[in-house]
Amino acid sequence: MSVVIVIPARYASTRYPGKPLVELTGASGQKQTLIERSWRAAMDVSGIDRVVVATDDDRIKKAAEHFGAEVVMTSPDCANGTERCAEAYEALGGGYDIVVNLQGDAPLTPAWFIEALVEGMRTDPASMVATPVLATEGAALNGFLEDRKAGRVGGTTAVFDKNHHALYFSKEVVPFTSKSYADGDTTPVFHHVGVYAYRPQALIDYKRLEPGPLESLEGLEQLRFLENGHVILCVEVDARGRQFWELNNPEDVPRLEKMMSEMQLG
Repeated sequence: MSVVIVIPARYASTRYPGKPLVELTGASGQKQTLIERSWRAAMDVSGIDRVVVATDDDRIKKAAEHFGAEVVMTSPDCANGTERCAEAYEALGGGYDIVVNLQGDAPLTPAWFIEALVEGMRTDPASMVATPVLATEGAALNGFLEDRKAGRVGGTTAVFDKNHHALYFSKEVVPFTSKSYADGDTTPVFHHVGVYAYRPQALIDYKRLEPGPLESLEGLEQLRFLENGHVILCVEVDARGRQFWELNNPEDVPRLEKMMSEMQLG
């Protein structure tokens, strides 16, 4: 199966304008922009035929080309990363069996997460989309709960059936549990990692579908697939000791930098 990774990046983020060009300091003290760190994470994935940055902003294009990335320009009207991936796939002329959306705010995404998605798509022909989920320990769950209490949007959680087909995704912490967990405890909550693998038909369908009420309420693009009956495969991945967090708010910058320092990521 031929695979292309698309990294959608827009400058005019509602919550954090200019986010792709925010610099993060790694363990070595080296500063790199968020988009460069995301591109380098994509380049570490094995079995990939092509990696492109998809943007509508000349500042991001210039920065990405400076560090060696291939760039595809897309419309400023794209409502989310999935729509931008669909446009980028068309601009590339199609021809790939799987399109991976590595969102540009997740530079700590391990290569094996994406490799597991591609394998999941190979073994589950019913799935039109695949996305990784990570069993949370108490420390991560308590971080989610702390964010919600403070009125911040933190991680997204996922629930799925016995076949690992998604039932729902939410920015709230689901399923509800009244139990308290120590940092190292296993919990029943799964963190949704914001990476997707699509079959081309899923992207074609997505562009013609209107956002539904759940997508509009949660602000989660993948709910458009669920609201229209598409099967999303939740692939459980192992962090292998790696910490993971997305850059959603300015407050996440020191959190990511602390993680990179602890994991000795340059």
